[in-house]
Amino acid sequence: MPLWTCSQCGAQFPDTAAPPDACLICEDERQFVNWSGQSFLSREEMLRSHRLIWRDDLGVPGLQIEPRFAIGQRALLLCESDGCVMWDCVPLATDAAIAHVRSLGGLKAIAVSHPHFYGAVADWSEAFAGAPIYLHGDDRAFVTRPSPSIVAWSGDCIQLSPDIVLYRTGGHFPGATVLHWKTGADGRGALFVGDIAMVAMDRRHVSFMYSYPNYVPLGTAAVRRIADVVAPLAFDRIYGAWWDRNIAAAAKPKFDHSVRRHFAAIA
Repeated sequence: MPLWTCSQCGAQFPDTAAPPDACLICEDERQFVNWSGQSFLSREEMLRSHRLIWRDDLGVPGLQIEPRFAIGQRALLLCESDGCVMWDCVPLATDAAIAHVRSLGGLKAIAVSHPHFYGAVADWSEAFAGAPIYLHGDDRAFVTRPSPSIVAWSGDCIQLSPDIVLYRTGGHFPGATVLHWKTGADGRGALFVGDIAMVAMDRRHVSFMYSYPNYVPLGTAAVRRIADVVAPLAFDRIYGAWWDRNIAAAAKPKFDHSVRRHFAAIA
């Protein structure tokens, strides 16, 4: 039986004879059901109609589906001497892309910021001998395809390597997570935020929203928590959720300024 992927958000569902009746991620108030109705593609259909490309994103290799699919997710690969950590995920794993990741050292772990980027985490884990998938347990209700490799971690942080730590910020989702790479950005430190702190189009600011497509801003207490989690971290660069949506340098003061601007705007 085929595995199914939601064409609106990219979430993968278990193998069943027929596609699911609905997608719980799309029906959540942070996302939306496509105006033409919910639809799903089988993994086989996706392999025929789409492919994965890889490219550099400000010094970090990444993957994305072509033609554009779902919300345009892309995954980044943080390469260390003993393998790569995949940050966020794409809704498809292809033989060519798996071979490319092997050429970079393989996957030792997968970490995802929040449910909109879960994608095909189970497929990627299986391709690399059950590489652990780190999803915060506060968002376990949104896991659409269970996997024995999922590590539903709890608490405020978890260390994946001497230089890579996940931090729960909350905000966009209860378990929303950012990743700090101490040696990223040529040793100056890098923060990977997905859209928990959305890098603005000017690439000099970040913004905070509960729902981006439905234009629901994040409340004051939630933004304060994100700021408090980020405050002790040293970083010069921020990687956002899409290609080139990054703050290349002096990211820490720009993040702090964005927080002050947010509070000034709602005062």
